Amino acid sequence: MIFQPVLNVFLLVLLFAPVVFLAGWMLVKSLRPVAGASAGPATGASPIMWVLRLLMLLACFMMLLRPGIPGGATQTLATETDIVIVVDTTASIVAEDWGDGQQRLDGVRQDVQSIVDEYPGARFALITFDASAELRLPLTTDTTALISSLEILHPEVTSQSRGSSIGIANRMLKETLASAAESASDRSRMVFYLGDGEQTDSRDPESFAGSAQYIDAGSVLGYGTSAGGPMKITTGGFGSSTDGSAGADGYIEYEGQPAMSVIDDANLQTIAGDLGVSYQLRSADTAIELPEAPTATKNYTESGSVGNVIELYWIFALVMVALLGVELARATMLITQMRGLAIRGGGA
Repeated sequence: MIFQPVLNVFLLVLLFAPVVFLAGWMLVKSLRPVAGASAGPATGASPIMWVLRLLMLLACFMMLLRPGIPGGATQTLATETDIVIVVDTTASIVAEDWGDGQQRLDGVRQDVQSIVDEYPGARFALITFDASAELRLPLTTDTTALISSLEILHPEVTSQSRGSSIGIANRMLKETLASAAESASDRSRMVFYLGDGEQTDSRDPESFAGSAQYIDAGSVLGYGTSAGGPMKITTGGFGSSTDGSAGADGYIEYEGQPAMSVIDDANLQTIAGDLGVSYQLRSADTAIELPEAPTATKNYTESGSVGNVIELYWIFALVMVALLGVELARATMLITQMRGLAIRGGGA
């Protein structure tokens, strides 16, 4: 049997020792008859109840120790790959031309999940950009954190939008890749850029060419249609939905008509060329095509295996529930008896 205590064992002992001592002392005291009384214990509770309470403390202590038994081994996946995901969070990412009137952001989330599934064991980082670039998640193997970050991702607030550049994340991407290469030069690096290529800044977009030297594979994924899609006003206020549109009243307008966001394939192909990766136009009715992981990432078994543990704490939790049931039954019985005495006393 093995133990995985929720706290240091020494701290658990310090917490439980005084309570166990008190319960033991009350047990001993309950065994002594009251002086001058023909019968009856010295305390309100019988020795049996104090024994049950000591058992409850023991069960609680064992539960917090988290006992278990080895249950075999599971092979770990620890690939030698770092993957940086760059996501467009400008207002156009919520344009409703993905699938049957869904937002482009829905497609982004689905495709990121596909990327995570395709490269198990890799480390992932998340960069988002609108008016500025932000490293939302540094390199980590915690894919749950990555997916959670995307689930709560909001586009920029419409009222604060002053135009944005599709290349504004170039410097942050280069710094993230360079840092990864410096700390672990033997690891492969992949980049996935997800956006619509719509440049709303009057300047030319910045180049991603500086990052190409650190990249082994990846892809630029384009979202949107040539017909375009309308964009809801986004507020980013408290209580907003995942698209940030709660509290908004309608769609962004231009000259009295709903503003339509259209994909710019040429810009996305330029970014793909700068990064040295492929470009893929995405749509809801086609499956994503992901590149094969670099050769160095395929050796999944090098890191060994981790043993599974069959948890047994639940057994002691059930014991506690049963003993608490006894306490509640006793309390209910005493309350009923006291009410009966009160009624009889009042009648007298």
